[in-house]
Amino acid sequence: MPRPSSPAEAWHLLAEGNERFVTSSSSHPNQDALHRSRLASSQNPFAVIFGCSDSRLAAEIIFDVGLGDVFVVRTAGQALDNAVLGTLEYAVDVLGTPLIVVLGHDSCGGVTAAVESFHSGQMPSGFVRDVVEKITPSVISARRRDVKDVNGTVREHSIQTAARLVESSKIISEAVEAGKLGVAAVTYSLEEGRASLVSGLGSLD
Repeated sequence: MPRPSSPAEAWHLLAEGNERFVTSSSSHPNQDALHRSRLASSQNPFAVIFGCSDSRLAAEIIFDVGLGDVFVVRTAGQALDNAVLGTLEYAVDVLGTPLIVVLGHDSCGGVTAAVESFHSGQMPSGFVRDVVEKITPSVISARRRDVKDVNGTVREHSIQTAARLVESSKIISEAVEAGKLGVAAVTYSLEEGRASLVSGLGSLD
């Protein structure tokens, strides 16, 4: 398939792939030996997907894409840190990727832990605390909108994370302003398999 050249084309291609996945008609593109060989010396992904590490959220499967199509970054609860920002900047600045997708999902364990911590006032032990601390601002934002349930907070977390990465990175914000990059906040239904766009920065229409 031809590589999308705009944020809107990239999102439409992912949405079409997700629809195939939802309807059990996935085509499994770009997964053959010849394509693998062609990619050995370079890559040219059309989207970078920053999603949760949950085992049920395999980006290439749910968007029905193949080798070399998407640049994937995953952390628990899609917690944003400097290493993630640097990786996203690499995808945008070096690889010229026209779309970033921030991918959250219902019943997210990371968001659940942050909501429970906010309610109880107790933080988890170990480095899980770092994950919860990075998600907590989204929990607070959701509460300000009178959203208290986990799935509603997941939606708010995806929106807030998309906004924060644009605010935090000059490379990303300038690419959005120039019309070269779009940032999509997306939520995923584990049972239905559908990825739904909930907000976007840049032109995704």
